[in-house]
Amino acid sequence: MLVDNSQLQKELLSVVKAIKGQVINQESLSVGLEWKKPSPSVGKVNVFRQNNDEELKNIHQGMKACQLCPLGKTRKNLVFGEGNPYAQIVFVGEAPGADEDEQGQPFVGRAGQLLTKIIEAMGLMRKDVYICNILKCRPPGNRNPLPNEIELCEPFLKNQLQIISPRVICTLGKFAAQTLLKTETPITALRGRFQSYEGIKLMPTYHPAYLLRNPSAKKFVWEDVKMIMKEVKA
Repeated sequence: MLVDNSQLQKELLSVVKAIKGQVINQESLSVGLEWKKPSPSVGKVNVFRQNNDEELKNIHQGMKACQLCPLGKTRKNLVFGEGNPYAQIVFVGEAPGADEDEQGQPFVGRAGQLLTKIIEAMGLMRKDVYICNILKCRPPGNRNPLPNEIELCEPFLKNQLQIISPRVICTLGKFAAQTLLKTETPITALRGRFQSYEGIKLMPTYHPAYLLRNPSAKKFVWEDVKMIMKEVKA
């Protein structure tokens, strides 16, 4: 039986082209699957962001010369925030105190030491969570934050929270809770149950400075913290 070599060659070339086309399509598909990643939504575990640390550093760098309110002229150091840029829990206080202003770090004074103990009682370390304040500069004499100061500084906090996208925000004291929740409800009525902030669960609780003055309130904070721990482990 005679074989038509030319016809055989054409058939082989056709098979090779088909195989090459299939390989190329598979490679294109794999590239698409590798790089086409959905954008994370606030309030969910942020598994796709790769540069939270860099984004936070950029905001911090941009704030160093901030003079939006008079506190920029009276501060010693800007207190931006610190901790894990991918934290599942973010603690938000109201403003830096004298020790924080001196060191440029949040919650390092007596109240900060108590917060550290609370975090450790949760089975975590400070490096596992993220800690910041509504205001990034110390109000003179540790007075309460003024409405215009909160208004000007809050957008920076919102950016921090959007970048980190934690599972839970724990606000410390009435100013942090009332600012993020846009309410005038007292902290005594807010604490003890989860609220919602832009899709993120928010637990208001007492400020550690309040606990130093009222040790009996520690049991309420521990109740709030236990609910946070349960939520994060769920």
